[in-house]
Amino acid sequence: MTWSIRVAERRDLPEIFAIEQAQFPEPWTKAMLLDEIENTENRRYTVAQEDAVIIGYLGVMFIFEDMHINTIGVVPGNERRGIARSLMNDAWADAKERGITRATLEVAVSNEPAKKLYQEFGFMPVGIRKNYYERTKEDALVLWADL
Repeated sequence: MTWSIRVAERRDLPEIFAIEQAQFPEPWTKAMLLDEIENTENRRYTVAQEDAVIIGYLGVMFIFEDMHINTIGVVPGNERRGIARSLMNDAWADAKERGITRATLEVAVSNEPAKKLYQEFGFMPVGIRKNYYERTKEDALVLWADL
């Protein structure tokens, strides 16, 4: 592993936003991402950094004893290097320290690479949110995992 993981800061917003735009048909806005990064009470955003460049990020939200994966992205061309897995491992460790017992997320039903990653972390499908993604009208698979 040639990257390090650290908590995201306001100054990281342009790079996080660029990854978000490159990865998703319905990217979060800069304002939404900034609100998330700055809400450290029940959010935790981290970045993977390599040679002073952000190559991935992960945002989670804590709700009681649950962790919700809000968004995760890797710079295009850097997929399958283990960056997302490293970010997930870091979030998992932090969640356990906080006493979190379960995790949840939604993923596009067609996103096979993401579903495979989540399966490695024990996520199992529990439902479908029909037409969850506004622009594409694609369904989202709802996943849950025990920590």
